[in-house]
Amino acid sequence: MPGTRTVSTGFPATHWRYLSQNLRLKSAEAADPAALTVAEFLKASRCRELLDELGPTIGASDRRTTASLLSKRLAFLLTGAPLYALSVCDRRLDVSPVNCLIEFTHDGESWRSSLPLHSLAGTPMSPSVRREARRESIRQLFAELISPLWGVLQSEGGVAPRILWENLAVRVYSLYERRLSALDDPGVIRQCDEDFRWLLAAEPDLFGLDFNPLGRFLFDRTALPDGSSIRYRRTCCLYYKTKYPGRYCETCPLLKHRGPRE
Repeated sequence: MPGTRTVSTGFPATHWRYLSQNLRLKSAEAADPAALTVAEFLKASRCRELLDELGPTIGASDRRTTASLLSKRLAFLLTGAPLYALSVCDRRLDVSPVNCLIEFTHDGESWRSSLPLHSLAGTPMSPSVRREARRESIRQLFAELISPLWGVLQSEGGVAPRILWENLAVRVYSLYERRLSALDDPGVIRQCDEDFRWLLAAEPDLFGLDFNPLGRFLFDRTALPDGSSIRYRRTCCLYYKTKYPGRYCETCPLLKHRGPRE
């Protein structure tokens, strides 16, 4: 029940509803039985098995496409709730590898997966420690959790690192530029903006890399005839190679050069 979970996590009821409903955070006790521990996912043989099992379900034509599309879903799940907790709630979620499970549930039409955590406790960050707590939260999320996951998807799925990291970057951009910018509290919006700017310039070692992937893929937006604008990607996520031939993501770089397709 939402009320019970609010007490156990420390999040206010409205925040918990957003975390659980919009960003798919839940208890590991409610995880899909097929969910894997991070350690299991990182085993090369198990990762290959998973990609081969998942491919036909999501309509992917090869292991590389499956790995890319799975990373897009994982990018949404793994960054959404932790960054919302950080920027909106001033709390740290424990996203250490031992606290996370990896779900990949898909019904043949759409993803049904969530982010199950063994401990859902949100640790408050007081103003005096917030900057250091933010650094350690981002290091845990990216360097300790996501970077190893992307490494095994690269090695066993054969998908280029730049595709994986841009898949993740666009999810973070969407969170801050769309979801969080639409909040009602001006003070929270200012904090979200500050966190976003900091993330774009954060040290590469916080991501477990020699570059900052969030800063790298934030390209200029392209003006469209209707007066709107769009930030086209530089890499293709391979969605067009699924069971929906001819379909492209709205920010696909192939559309920029070829024009929109139905």
